[in-house]
Amino acid sequence: MNLSIKNVPEDIVEPLRRRARRNHRSLQGELLVILEQAVAPNRLTVAEAQRQLKGLAYHTDSDSQRMVREDRDGR
Repeated sequence: MNLSIKNVPEDIVEPLRRRARRNHRSLQGELLVILEQAVAPNRLTVAEAQRQLKGLAYHTDSDSQRMVREDRDGR
């Protein structure tokens, strides 16, 4: 399947070319990756997962250790 986008402004094309170079891809290859990501199932990055966990009542190991110590000291 071939797709074509006409009259793309240079201020959009140039950043795409730079992104392709950074990723060692052709412009076509970079555009294909962008399209694949757009239709792929949503997957969280580690940073996104951490941000979401912060919004929950999630406790880290250090919090758990502190809670256990407080419980032991209270006996």
